[in-house]
Amino acid sequence: MLKIYNKTNFHKHTFCIFQEVALDVLNDLKLHYKSKSGSSYYFVVGGVYRYSNHWGRAANCKWRLISNTANKGRTKLGYANWSDFYPDNDFEKLYFIEVDYSSQSAHFNHFKNEKYSPDKVLRTATETTKLLKQIRSLLEETIWTKHLKEVSIEVLRKEIIEQLITTNKSFQEIKRAYLQS
Repeated sequence: MLKIYNKTNFHKHTFCIFQEVALDVLNDLKLHYKSKSGSSYYFVVGGVYRYSNHWGRAANCKWRLISNTANKGRTKLGYANWSDFYPDNDFEKLYFIEVDYSSQSAHFNHFKNEKYSPDKVLRTATETTKLLKQIRSLLEETIWTKHLKEVSIEVLRKEIIEQLITTNKSFQEIKRAYLQS
């Protein structure tokens, strides 16, 4: 059964990606709730606006903000439709990893999101966090390439990361296969 989220339950163990919007949107909205941590919430028929200085882990939720404005400040306004909220817990395999090689960034996403494809391995939140940390390190560092054959680091990096997100192989298994070939 598909859970429907709204202003009464969106903040209970959910994952969501908010889109940053311009602050002037608040001029026409009424504040509905202010959390103990200082985040402000504005409910509309289709979703929720959140004005906050902290994103990522919010109480028992995983909420990420996609920034798309020139606002360099810490406090930002994000919007999400009610349909953008998905259930979250620590024991089910709900998450997959996306990598943007052009920006050298990696993020996790929920399998109910339209971006999910079956070639991506689903993992628990803990497994995803651990692998995401490793992938970000692979994107930033090159020390791991010192014993590998002469090959383009960018090509090798992409091949290894793609194996990490589409198989259950460990980095050590993948690296060992490259050393043997």
